[in-house]
Amino acid sequence: MSKAPQFLIVDGYPPQSREQFNRVGMGLAGVLYADLLLKYLPGAKYDIWYSSDEGAVPPTDEQLSQYTAVIWPGCNLTIYHDDPRVHAHIRLCQRCYEAGIPQIGSCWGIQLANYAAGGKVEAHPKGREMGIATKIRITEEGKKHPMFRGKPEVYSHFVSHDDHVTKLADGAILLAGNDWSFVQACEVHYKKGVFWATQYHPEYNLHEVARLIIAREAKLIQQGMFRDHEDLMIYVTRLEMVYENPSLKYIRWQYKIDDDLIDDKIRECEFINWIEHIIKPRIAGK
Repeated sequence: MSKAPQFLIVDGYPPQSREQFNRVGMGLAGVLYADLLLKYLPGAKYDIWYSSDEGAVPPTDEQLSQYTAVIWPGCNLTIYHDDPRVHAHIRLCQRCYEAGIPQIGSCWGIQLANYAAGGKVEAHPKGREMGIATKIRITEEGKKHPMFRGKPEVYSHFVSHDDHVTKLADGAILLAGNDWSFVQACEVHYKKGVFWATQYHPEYNLHEVARLIIAREAKLIQQGMFRDHEDLMIYVTRLEMVYENPSLKYIRWQYKIDDDLIDDKIRECEFINWIEHIIKPRIAGK
């Protein structure tokens, strides 16, 4: 019997952030990707490395070589900060590129993918893109790319970020963008490796983004995205209502919640295609 494929999921949220997610009823970043992995590759094995915990040690080269691929969820680190935790993430990403280990990631993941390969990331001058990002358009290169097979040419997705990629790495292909961030999806080729990345979160659904909004309440009210707690909770409650009952047309119409946010096969399309076009051929070739 062949050995089950093994994945490393790098969850960079520190313990206090994970505790906050638990309090508001949100899934942990690494666990959300673990669930997505098992949904589309049953029988896969994975390790979640809580990389910002005190004493966290990166895998050795020998350990890293045992992984079929590495998955990078979102994270509240800042890629251009002089922080030992950030440096550890960048070096691990570069080691994966050097070893030819496939990578995929969202939010922090797309920033890491480009920064580690020579691209540039900066704070967004408009501030935070939060909740539902709209009018994301697939580029001409993206229309030909396997990442977007089954995806509408223009779509919405779930986001939460203050920073964005301002210069793609030399080996990157721009696959999608919108008016807020011209890099919403890309593929980065660097050294021996390839990294599929999105600024938005294929691992989120309406429930998860609603819980995240609660977790970020103080910041979102301060930034003027909600008037007060009551205003925020009205929005959150309506997202949760559609999550429980997608047939609620009046809410979906008011909040511009189309099938691209409801249908798993569309919303999770990028991850599904990564499994089909990158991971399964790699497993078969071993």
